[in-house]
Amino acid sequence: MTRIVLGPFNRVEGDLEISLDVDAGQVVAAHVNAPLFRGFEQILTGRAAADALVVVPRICGICSVAQSAAAAAALAALCGVEMPANGRLARHLIQATENLADHLTHFYLFFMPDFVRSGYVGRHWHAAVATRFAAVKGSAAPAVLAARADFLKLLGFLAGKWPHTLALQPGGGTRAIGSAEAVRILALLRGFRAFLEGVLIGDALESFAALASEAELRAWGEERGGDFPAFLRTAYDLSLERVGRAGDGFLSYGAYGMFPGGVWQTGGAVDALETGKISEDGRHAWLVDGPARHPAEGETYVDADKAEAYTWCKAPRYGGRIVETGALARQVVAGQPLARDLVARHGASVTARVAARMIELASVVPAMERWLRAIVPGEPFCHAAALPESGQGAGLVEAARGSLGHWLSIDRGRIERYQIIAPTTWNFSPRDADGRPGPLEQALVGLPVGEGAPPTIEHVVRSFDPCMVCTVH
Repeated sequence: MTRIVLGPFNRVEGDLEISLDVDAGQVVAAHVNAPLFRGFEQILTGRAAADALVVVPRICGICSVAQSAAAAAALAALCGVEMPANGRLARHLIQATENLADHLTHFYLFFMPDFVRSGYVGRHWHAAVATRFAAVKGSAAPAVLAARADFLKLLGFLAGKWPHTLALQPGGGTRAIGSAEAVRILALLRGFRAFLEGVLIGDALESFAALASEAELRAWGEERGGDFPAFLRTAYDLSLERVGRAGDGFLSYGAYGMFPGGVWQTGGAVDALETGKISEDGRHAWLVDGPARHPAEGETYVDADKAEAYTWCKAPRYGGRIVETGALARQVVAGQPLARDLVARHGASVTARVAARMIELASVVPAMERWLRAIVPGEPFCHAAALPESGQGAGLVEAARGSLGHWLSIDRGRIERYQIIAPTTWNFSPRDADGRPGPLEQALVGLPVGEGAPPTIEHVVRSFDPCMVCTVH
């Protein structure tokens, strides 16, 4: 048996290193390393509680809105303030804009360029895929970047700027949307819909969102124009619907008042989310060891010479279970028929994770149009929030990559503890104290590796869409 170290991965936010134990050309064990210590939990300690709204968006420039929303939700829980209806609708729009832009970026700029690799030369689809999706040079890039830039203009109207907005506050949003702005936002939404329907999906969003089974998906994708149908034909040629399975446990905190939260295991019912069951284990992190703790009681102290450690990432667990989070988890927990059927047939896979992102694009854009029309100009968008001198709060939101939680406690107006579990912390978890590997570590076992092997490992890694800098410890 030999050990291979892959990394750093390109087209990944932050550094990522993976150690693979290989026997007879197959992965028999994987160890995933988040090699960059960020220290944000320490940076926040001792600051005024409201400073979190300024500091946490700087965790990441890709998902800064999600970090802002989690901090604002934690502070709202701390002071017991409720958002007005307009503020809630505006927040849904703000979070959905960032998440859908992330889905678009992931598909075109992070994920699809791996199919251009030389290992696929000779496949009947390779020449067309290389022309379309080659990094920087592909024909898709100019139109995608323009569509993304236009779509992100929504955040100028809704949040003042992006990234690192301060518009999200505990009591709602500081940017009121008037009738004239609503018209301009709707025009931007229609432009984004036109790109999705004409270029990415190749069909009306509602028609795609109505697909209810893998058989319907395959029939729909045959000979249809559009970049996602092109991916489907490529993926089924490579049998990626059977690659990248982890433990088939899924966690979602719920999103937009549209997708419910919960936990689901293959073959079971959706269990209601019990946040008290969340814990983090630092046995294999370069952190001071201790028993698994709920994040409200978590600590983050460095032990860089720890013998058993191989990453800065803690190991989150739900009731002791290993769970995956992300677009597929959201859709499976929500009971979306196509997502459920893909998982029932093959488990979580590369194809299922990409399809789930497309499902969200197709279902959330129409919802955004409805939310915008529901806003009542002249009604309040934000309620005043007086932060107490002491207390605890938690903010649980869904970023594009999955479930994001912030837990804080304050004493005499200052933060005494701040703990963050990001989606990549869940999905790229190391082994826990019982030696059980995290979702990606499970998903890599059995894959081919070595001279002449296809880039299957890259497909599996990127199907989770890692954002390593969000793994703040």
